[in-house]
Amino acid sequence: MSFFTRALVVTTLAFFPGVALAQQGKPRILSPRDTTAQTIGHARLVVDYGRPSKRRREIFGSLVPWGAIWRTGANEATHFRTDRDLMIGTIRVPRGTYTLWTLPAREGWTLIVNRQTGQWGTDYDKSKDLGRTPMRVAALSAPVEQFTIAIAPTGNGTGVLTLSWDTTQASVPIRVEK
Repeated sequence: MSFFTRALVVTTLAFFPGVALAQQGKPRILSPRDTTAQTIGHARLVVDYGRPSKRRREIFGSLVPWGAIWRTGANEATHFRTDRDLMIGTIRVPRGTYTLWTLPAREGWTLIVNRQTGQWGTDYDKSKDLGRTPMRVAALSAPVEQFTIAIAPTGNGTGVLTLSWDTTQASVPIRVEK
């Protein structure tokens, strides 16, 4: 009898693939990966990062503590790739692939560009820092539910890298080297 019950359940689930997935125990991804890409001047910039959600949590100063290195996203380290030499804030960034980290503090934020790639987001090696630069921080009028990284061109080979989450936005200028 139980054989037929199981066969009936499997047959029924075949018509509802969403239910079958839930039954198979596949985990729901809470911080999915995303990619943002933009062309500034003649440079192609790509950021690959995890996008955590606020989910009614206090973010900065709690989930992301003040004064501690943050992976700038979730899960694997946030990767940044450029096919041209750049200035990101005060950091000269040769073409290549890097990881981005931030140091959020009440007094201001710092963006860190690091040479180490391919690591989990908690595996930060300060000795591989390419450089650090201050970020401009602003309060947002409405909370951003899911962490977002954007790159926007501003003209003449310049742009801005922006991080937005909760009620905070941190940004840094980008300039393509000639």
